[in-house]
Formats: sequence, C-alpha cells, structure tokens
Amino acid sequence: MKYLANRNRYIGTSRRNFLVGISAATGGLLLATPSLLAADEKRPQVRIPRRKPRTANIGVFGVGHYTYWSQFEGLKDELIDKMDVLVKRVKAQDVKVTNFGLIDNAQGAFELLPKLKAANLDLIFCDMVTYATSSTFGILIRELDVPIVLVALQPLKALDYSKASTRIQLANDDYCSVPEFTGVAVRMGKKAPPLILGTLYDDPKAEAELAEWCNIAKVLHDLHGARIGHFGHVLESMLDMHSDPTAFTAAFGCHIVQTEADDLLRLHHTVKPGEIEDKKEQILKVFDTPDPKSDPITRKLTDEDLQLAAHVAVTLDKFVEEKKLDGLAYYYEAQPESELRRIVTNLIVGNSLLTGAGFPMCGESDLKTCIAMLIFDRLDVGGSFAEFHPVDFQEGFVLVGHDGPHHINIAEGKPVLRSLLKYHGKPGSGAGVEFKIKEGPITMLSISLTAQGKFKFVIGEGESVRGPIPPTGNTNTRGFFKPDVRTFLKAWCAEGPTHHFALGIGHHAKTIKKIADILGVESVIVNPQ
Repeated sequence: MKYLANRNRYIGTSRRNFLVGISAATGGLLLATPSLLAADEKRPQVRIPRRKPRTANIGVFGVGHYTYWSQFEGLKDELIDKMDVLVKRVKAQDVKVTNFGLIDNAQGAFELLPKLKAANLDLIFCDMVTYATSSTFGILIRELDVPIVLVALQPLKALDYSKASTRIQLANDDYCSVPEFTGVAVRMGKKAPPLILGTLYDDPKAEAELAEWCNIAKVLHDLHGARIGHFGHVLESMLDMHSDPTAFTAAFGCHIVQTEADDLLRLHHTVKPGEIEDKKEQILKVFDTPDPKSDPITRKLTDEDLQLAAHVAVTLDKFVEEKKLDGLAYYYEAQPESELRRIVTNLIVGNSLLTGAGFPMCGESDLKTCIAMLIFDRLDVGGSFAEFHPVDFQEGFVLVGHDGPHHINIAEGKPVLRSLLKYHGKPGSGAGVEFKIKEGPITMLSISLTAQGKFKFVIGEGESVRGPIPPTGNTNTRGFFKPDVRTFLKAWCAEGPTHHFALGIGHHAKTIKKIADILGVESVIVNPQ
C-alpha cells in the first residue's frame, strides 16, 4: 500500500510544522503549532519562560469491521499501521497520548468504555481507518462526557481507478461510516461529533485541524481543576464584574480559592535582599525604562519604584506558590499610607511577569476575564487584560489596553516601565507597564453573564496595526475592526459583554467557539456586516 511507503515522507514534510512546537518545551519559543502558524508564522521570542508546560491527556482508538479481516489477509495490520501514523502526529503536539487500539465490533466497544473512563482524558480521537458499523461507537458516545473528534484521513489523495481494488478502497474508506456515526450520536441525544476530514499525508488543512484540537485539549486540561485565587473585592462598584464562585466550578470545573491580602504582607517580610536583586535584574532585562514624554504624571522609572516593584514581585511569587494557584484575580485598597497599601497597589510588574509565564492575573477582581486569559494562554496566543479606550475617528481604530496586567510575551518590541505619580481611578503610585501587542491579527474574548446567571462568550476578531500609542505607562494597541470601528463597537456592546476582555494574537474566534460548545456555554462571534 502507498501509505506505508510514504510514512517516512510524512515525517520529513511535517518536520517544520512540529519542531517549533517541540522546541517550546525548552522555553526557546512560544509553541507554534500549525493551526496558529497559519495566522502568523513570525512568533515573538519568549521573554518569560512558562511556569509549567502546556499538556493534555488524549486517547486514540480506531474502528473497523471484523468481517474484513478474514476476507483480506493483512488488511487489519495495515490499518493498525495507518493508525500508528496518527498517534505519532498527536504525540508531536506535546501531549500525553494513550493508544487504545482498534475495535471492530460492539463487544469491543463495551470493553473499551471503562478503559476510556478510567484514563482521565481531555479529548478522544476516533480514527476512522476504514468502514465500521456504528455498534463500535454508539455506547461510547452515549456514556462519555469527554469530547470525541472523528478523524477520517485517507492515505491516498485519489484512487488510481485503472488499478483500483476492493482492498485499496477499504484502506481509503475513512469517510464511509462517518454519517452513520454522527447520525447515531444524534439518536443518543448528543451533538454530532466534529470531524477532521482529509488525507493522511501532505494535507496542511488537516494538520492544522489536528493541532487545533490538541490545543483545545490543553485548554480543557488546565481549566478542569484550576485553582484561581481571589482576594479583596470588585472595584466599587463595577456591577458587570460580580460573579458567583460556585458558578465557575459548575461551568469550567475550576475552583475559586478565597485568599487574604494579609498573607501578602506576611510573605513580604520573608523576602531576602538577594531575591530582590535577582528580580530587579530580571525586570531590567525584560523592560526598557525610557524618559517620559507627553504625560505629566509619568517619570523615568525611579530606583525606589524599581525596588518596590521587585520586592512585591518576589512576594507575589511566594504567594501563588504557597496557595498552589493557577491564576489570581484581586482588588484591595488597604489603609491609606499603610505598608499593605504599598504592596497591593504595586502588583502590576509582578502581575505582568506572571501573566507572561502562563499564570493569568486580573486586577479589579475580574474572575471572568481571568478564565478568558487562561483559555488564551493555553491556546498559546497570549491573553492580555484589556478594555476599550478612546476611538480614533480620523483613522478608524480604537485603542485597546489597560493599566495592567499584560501578557509580555505578545508585546510588539520591548515593553516599557514608567514611574507613575498616580494610578488613575485608584489609590497608589509606582511602576506602570506600557506596550502594544504584536502587530497583525488579534482576537478578543469577553466572558459575561446573562440575565439567567449563565456565562456567555463574546468573541471578536480584528487587527493590531502599526502606529504610536499614548506614553501613559499603560498598554494600548491600535485595534481595527470590520466593517468599520463604529459599526463593530455598536455590535460588540449589543451582545452584553463585560467591559474587560482577554486580548491575544492571531484569529481564533472559531476555536474559542468550539471550546464554548464543549463547555456548554453560550457564545457569539461578533461579525457585523
């Protein structure tokens, strides 16, 4: 069979697509899988290494029809070899893969079910290596809550019809039983499972879809069981920020850990001078510290503000380690002139370092956007804390940014630190982070709540374009949206978003919607015509 002869060719032609992803484990690059490379192949260099690698637990099983094995000697082994190609491709996505083998009858499906349930999987690929009766699938789709993706990748792009045979057809019959499987899924009260359809070799679209689903699995892996810390309260009084901690467990499988700001004060006193110096060195490698420009409340970063930012950043590292957190949302003002106020109002630099390391941090106690940032980070597209700023009606864009925290690894150029004499709208003063995100496609995700108390994903896509931003010690990005900024912003507001959202690079609205569908969360892609 040709597909066996082509196995080495597959490995060679796909090397570029997967080596970038593999090298990410070393901290050398952001993970660049085919689905994300399609949007932008020039990924930024990592400035902050990940606190922990992205991963997922993925199961693969194949389906076939037992009657064929006695009719066509060696066919089963050839199909198993074909399935091994898929398994290797999934493993190349830096995930943990369990190969459950080939099942070919109803009895095999019932025997496989408890094994799949016991494996604690985030996603399952069902490899449609040839025609199979739906008895190999019905009980699985009925009983499993894990997302199942059908994979129909035939070895040949087309049959050589002058030399075709039944055996060759069966080896390329990957799509044949897909309608049967999806129809049975619907009869079992489930949605028709998604399908990757294409060829096993030299099919960039199929490779991109496979990588996309592996990235989705990484999101699901870290959402379930995530410990999102929270202390303080919503900034008085942002009514769109309030949420129910139990609702997060119900919708996403995570846990909201209620913590105390006083623990920061306690840990602040344990920081050693050497730790502060090390953090200062890291900060000065990551950030530029230019002279001020037009904003009178900005200053060149002072030694005092750098010292405090570094001290608080070390304190924050100790805090998240002690509480075993995967993210943090907070807002706290403390007593005026107190040591605790100096700490809690100077978290921005430490926040941005942590966010760049894959640990989403949200000011203003925004738990919902913390989840949105976690989703973006696990897709490896960034996830900055953002809101809309002034509109430029002359050039037709809106400034998109916030006063912190931000995902440093998606910055366009080197991010900037400025000393601020005041934080607008909040108490305190100190170092502020300023940059715009990488020029090119961008995606936004706002997680809001409906009148029924259910979460809703509001998703939008646009472009980050070149041009100056205000030198205010805050992030800002020039966001262009179709068909024009005025029409888009009206349509965005009509969907009832929160005023905050996660901001990332690339266009990934369809991927975000797939995640919402898996989670059973309402979603809408804002796409005004």
